Order: sequence, then structure tokens, then C-alpha cells
Amino acid sequence: MEVTSQPTAFEPQDFHSGLMSCCDDVGVCCCGLFCLPCLGCSIACDMNECCLCGLGMPIRSVYRTKYNIPGSMCTDFMVAYCCMSCAACQMKRDIKIRKTNGTLKL
Repeated sequence: MEVTSQPTAFEPQDFHSGLMSCCDDVGVCCCGLFCLPCLGCSIACDMNECCLCGLGMPIRSVYRTKYNIPGSMCTDFMVAYCCMSCAACQMKRDIKIRKTNGTLKL
């Protein structure tokens, strides 16, 4: 078997929308505002995790690692602690975009 090309590095990428870009998807924003536990369970299901995993730093860190999104556990903690609903909405918007373009990893 002959190798004709070298594998490329998995390039880091950012979230598809910003932390405060709640108006990008009003439905997700309303869910995050009025029923954050429901949004958390939806995110966990999308990631094949248990709904009891919560919306804190661990699930955000797992998501960032899976998609090679730059950041650290410290920033994940601060974002989840200071602005949990915005962080959850950002993750759900990103999941929806990845589902649409076929790049969601299960």
C-alpha cells in the first residue's frame, strides 16, 4: 500500500457563535432563559451523556476537547459559573450548527 498524502492536523476552531449571541437562535435563548434544566438535558442527550451531568464546567470541557475548541478548564469554570444560561445556549447553538453541516460527533 502506497501513501499518497499525509494526514492533516486537526486545526483548532472556535464555537460557531459567541457567548452573548443569544439572538442568533431565539428558541434556544428562550429555552435557556425559562427552562435551563431542559436545555441541559437536551445538550447532554446530543452528546450521548446522562441528563444528570449538568451544565457546568465538565460538560463544556468535554465538548471543547471533542471539537478542539481553544480554552482551558479554568475558563470553562468561569464561563459556566458566571453565565451558565449563556454558556448552555452557546453550546446548544453550536450543536445545532454541527448537526446541520454534518460535523456532530457522537
